[in-house]
Amino acid sequence: MVSIINRKIVNKLVTRRDSIWKSLDWVTIAVYLMLIIFGWFSICGASYDYGDRDFLDFSTRAGKQFVWIICSFGLGFVLLMLDDTLYDMFSYLIYIGLMLLLIVTIFIAPDTKGSRSWLILGPVSLQPAEFAKFATALALAKYMSAYSFTMKNWKNALMLAFLVLFPMMLIILQRETGSALVYLAFFLMLYREGMPGVVLFSGICAVVYFVVGIRFDAVMIADTPTPIGEFAVLLMVLLFAGGMVWVYKKRWEPVRNILVGSLGTLLVAYLISEYVIPFNLVWVQWGLCVLVVGYLVFLSLSERHLAYFLIGLFALGSIGFLYSSDYFFNQVLEPHQQIRIKVVLGMEEDLAGAGYNVNQSKIAIGSGGLTGKGFLNGTQTKLKYVPEQDTDFIFCTVGEEEGFIGSTVVLLLFLTLILRLISVAERQPSAFGRVYGYSVLSIFLFHLFINIGMVLGLTPVIGIPLPFFSYGGSSLWGFTILLFIFLRIDAGRNRRL
Repeated sequence: MVSIINRKIVNKLVTRRDSIWKSLDWVTIAVYLMLIIFGWFSICGASYDYGDRDFLDFSTRAGKQFVWIICSFGLGFVLLMLDDTLYDMFSYLIYIGLMLLLIVTIFIAPDTKGSRSWLILGPVSLQPAEFAKFATALALAKYMSAYSFTMKNWKNALMLAFLVLFPMMLIILQRETGSALVYLAFFLMLYREGMPGVVLFSGICAVVYFVVGIRFDAVMIADTPTPIGEFAVLLMVLLFAGGMVWVYKKRWEPVRNILVGSLGTLLVAYLISEYVIPFNLVWVQWGLCVLVVGYLVFLSLSERHLAYFLIGLFALGSIGFLYSSDYFFNQVLEPHQQIRIKVVLGMEEDLAGAGYNVNQSKIAIGSGGLTGKGFLNGTQTKLKYVPEQDTDFIFCTVGEEEGFIGSTVVLLLFLTLILRLISVAERQPSAFGRVYGYSVLSIFLFHLFINIGMVLGLTPVIGIPLPFFSYGGSSLWGFTILLFIFLRIDAGRNRRL
């Protein structure tokens, strides 16, 4: 009798294991393997020294990365063998554990290049911030999959903000601003799950206000003492206020009063400043903003519509952000961070300083031409002209050795991965799987956009790795955990249908 029961248990386990392998998304795994292999060869090229052909020597970066890769394969296998319900069951415990680890890291991590984010465990160094990403994704998926959850409930919204911003704050305390910014990617997932579009619009506006305000702060309009940056942002605030009234209320009269009144007043003020008495047009804009906000509050009270009041708050918040961002840029950011942003915005060249990395990276990529110089034949990377060329700037090695064609292949592989993640996330029968899937997608998108953007000089250098390419076990394991947990959740979807 006992042997029969044992045989049934064994048969059940074998059947379950077979069903897992049949349900796995092998396309995603194939793309993962190709990116891993391509990434390892890129690290070999980036860390190569002339005369050194032993890439499996564990004293070299290529050899160490090979060990990380083998370990990541084992880690992925273990994650696939675990029951997918465990990820749902222990989401909060995993989140709490990683948050405690982040807190401990602040106090015990040694100072490494100005940050305290690396734990030294004998010969191994780990960065807990990389693992906190999947913990945060699991916690968000768990919370948002609750039966009573709704995005419109302000208590739920505050809890979501806490789950995302708490690890950000801890990582900032570790002086790892770049890694902390990655957590903003979760707002893409929140938008997919029903976050009001005005929140995403506000985020985009914040970026535009910051860039325009900083970039053109010292540029004046014609012969007037009016800074273009401040003027342009305040003008956008007035235009956005009128546009939002039309979008949410569909009433032409208040839109006409706001837009025609503001633009007409500014035109008259400009003519007076240009041909009569020069003065700062921003003063007029301040008065217009006060009048527009007061008008919106009046409409809210008279018509008893909260939308007008919220639009007024948006205008006030935009103005507050403009002047607080100027203070943040000049008083809070470190000088080297200010210079990096100025270089990206074209305010400074600094090719020998903050712009050196980006300039050398662009030279390396450009020198690759169409087909590249060939494996181990790059000159910029072999002569170590590009700092951090096997970590944050690993993509320049791809561009130099493999050229435009190789770079395109890598980008197409990443595009395939992104599209596949969208497809897999959309077919999830549970909110938990869908939310976690879009969290993974958001993190990958953020890393790709920022890392490749900073290598090409399109985004500020904030020091985040390129998934599966940049040297380091923490980032490789972190991305592997993110991806394979999702693959395991997806493999168990047939049981939940």
